Amino acid sequence: MRDPRERLRDILEAIAAIERYLDRGRAAFEQDELLQGWFVRNLQVIGEAARGLPEEVRALAPEIEWPKIIGMRNVLVHGYFNIDLEIVWETASRDVPALKPRIEELLRRLEE
Repeated sequence: MRDPRERLRDILEAIAAIERYLDRGRAAFEQDELLQGWFVRNLQVIGEAARGLPEEVRALAPEIEWPKIIGMRNVLVHGYFNIDLEIVWETASRDVPALKPRIEELLRRLEE
């Protein structure tokens, strides 16, 4: 089993990967299948890493909507014919940047 700190770092790496391409904007996202796949893949990584965190670690950050993060991962992994790119964009552009400082804080708490 991977250490929870490693899983949190996985989340932060996936967030950084999304952030690298966010500034291309929504129009580029809508027109570029590679960019769409990049965002979907990194959202999957975030959800998978969150799913692998022990419940007691998730409980340290109740403000993070863990069930929604994990639920989105499940849709992205298993519902590939039903992926709503509007939701992917909104999650990547709004929710992911807001998640970053919360994950950083949780990681700091675990490293102390």
